[in-house]
Amino acid sequence: MRHVLLATALITVPVTNLTAAPAAAQSPELEQACITVAKNFLLTPALKTGMVQSFPELDPPGARLTYSTRDKPEATDFTDQIECSFERATAPFGLTRFCVSDTCYSASEEKPEHRRRFEEMKALLARQK
Repeated sequence: MRHVLLATALITVPVTNLTAAPAAAQSPELEQACITVAKNFLLTPALKTGMVQSFPELDPPGARLTYSTRDKPEATDFTDQIECSFERATAPFGLTRFCVSDTCYSASEEKPEHRRRFEEMKALLARQK
């Protein structure tokens, strides 16, 4: 009898209640700054974003997103990730670090090419005042 009640309850629950909803945007400005880093780092004028999250209340404030560079991406194409950390949650944000997949870039990175890419992204963001 319990199984029948459980099955009935599951059948009557709308499917929308069973799917995970994306996190509400906390800071569109932080998110846009991270998208700008992604576009410039990947050297692409068009970037499709999947899930985008921002955390202005954390120290350091930051944002992360999934993305695709395909023209018409399917939901399963959003497997690449970038995350960005900033000095402040308000402009000018001051990029402190960003990671693309498992590789991170910051002023304190040991590899010179990673430090260089970080400095490039920081300079590009500073130009956008």
